[in-house]
Amino acid sequence: MAILGDAVSADELDGEPDDVRFAHYRRAFEEVAAADAAALVTRVLTDLDTGMASSAVCEYLDRRTAELLADPGYPSWCLEMTGPVAVDDFSARRLREWTLLRAMTLDEPWETEVLLAASNWLQLHIAEESSAVIALAALAEGGRTRRIRNIAKSRLSAPGCRRQPHRLTE
Repeated sequence: MAILGDAVSADELDGEPDDVRFAHYRRAFEEVAAADAAALVTRVLTDLDTGMASSAVCEYLDRRTAELLADPGYPSWCLEMTGPVAVDDFSARRLREWTLLRAMTLDEPWETEVLLAASNWLQLHIAEESSAVIALAALAEGGRTRRIRNIAKSRLSAPGCRRQPHRLTE
């Protein structure tokens, strides 16, 4: 695979099987400079196998967001990624959900309705990891699946459940 200017060369990947292209994309995302990441996301999301491309991009978003979640650089990085991921509903949703999780993590305003409309992935993550009473109560009552509701209910009664809820928007 060629990484030219930190972007995957389309000519090098034409005709390669999906699994080979996916491995190339993963490697490119591991090596990409921050300044070139948006261009790489844009390039990968032009792949004809939209599911594979979306998966590669979301893997990058998950890794990078985990690194930046509480960092002051997150908002500018998120803004930079918003345009490129807009062409892919799954990636765009994942970025929005990471932003909701960030707001909850930093005790910034967020809306219960947005949490209840979130994917199973985010709801399950919050049910399993959060100690915010208001988030757990919302998921215990209205989580997308029985598993999410049960985990949230169980966590509500667990020691260490934070009594200061994450702030909601008014």
